[in-house]
Amino acid sequence: MMIARWSIDARFGYKQVVVELMMRWMQEVGSQIGWGGDKVRLLTGSIGAHESTVQSEVLIADLAELNEAWVKLATIPAHQNWGKELEPYIVSGTPRWEIFRVLA
Repeated sequence: MMIARWSIDARFGYKQVVVELMMRWMQEVGSQIGWGGDKVRLLTGSIGAHESTVQSEVLIADLAELNEAWVKLATIPAHQNWGKELEPYIVSGTPRWEIFRVLA
């Protein structure tokens, strides 16, 4: 098992907007690629992390599953539209993926 973590930083004063857009993405888009229910969780910075950070963690079996999801995402118009809607509210250059192996 692995955890794929997507992290972005919200622009000052827009964290709640980013959180709401992320939650909408999980319902409208994530569910279409199998990323729903107990496979995904949404996090925000609190102590020792930037308060503006918003992260989405997805539990995946392996990198092949992640790649399959990314291929599907590219074909979903709602995902492309959502990205354009999200862009004004995040700090440019902060989106990044990190992949972790689950050991226990």
